[in-house]
Formats: sequence, structure tokens, C-alpha cells
Amino acid sequence: VQLQASGGGLVQSGGSLRLSCAASGSVSSIGAMGWYRQAPGKKREAVSCISTSYGARNFLDSVKGQFTISRDIAKNMVYLQMNNLRPEDTGVYYCATARSIDCSLSGNTWGPGTRVTVSS
Repeated sequence: VQLQASGGGLVQSGGSLRLSCAASGSVSSIGAMGWYRQAPGKKREAVSCISTSYGARNFLDSVKGQFTISRDIAKNMVYLQMNNLRPEDTGVYYCATARSIDCSLSGNTWGPGTRVTVSS
């Protein structure tokens, strides 16, 4: 599986961005996909994951109500709509496969990240 994330950029606090992730290769084997982020000087953390089959979702508590994850099975795409962005949302965002919607950092296939910078 190959993953390619896009959509990052510089945005002011309160703004919105939509990240996209294109999956290719053995996509039928993917049970869940997710977005993860790594802020400067911090460990990578899971933001949100979605089941590719059933659409079940999971979110980091701090982004519930702020971020929305969705998928387009026909296009092999996963999206992360990020609203009301805050400076603490700054980081490199990665698209990855996940074993399940628990978004564990184990057994993932990673794509290159896309940088999100939120200015205050």
C-alpha cells in the first residue's frame, strides 16, 4: 500500500483545512485508515481513524467536534476536515493504515506527512 497525503499549509487560528490521503496498491487489504500528527518536539499521536468498510470513526478527545474524518471508497481516499484550528494543532500530519479504529501506533503503513501550521 502506498499513501500520499496533501492539503497542509499555513492558516490563521480559527481557520480550516482539509487534508486528503490517496491510497494505492493493495487497498482491499486495508481495514482502517487514520490520521496522525507530530508536533514539534512531541511524539506522534493518533488524531482520528475510520473503518474502511463500515465507516466507524474514532477521534482524539481534543479534536472531537473540531475534526471530521471521512472516506471515499470508490476513490480510495480518506479526508480530514479540520475546523477552528488552533496553534496547538500545528504539526506534521500523516496518513496511515491502521489495524483498527483504535488507531494504535503499531503495524501502520505510513505515507509522507503534510505540514500544518496554525498561526495565532
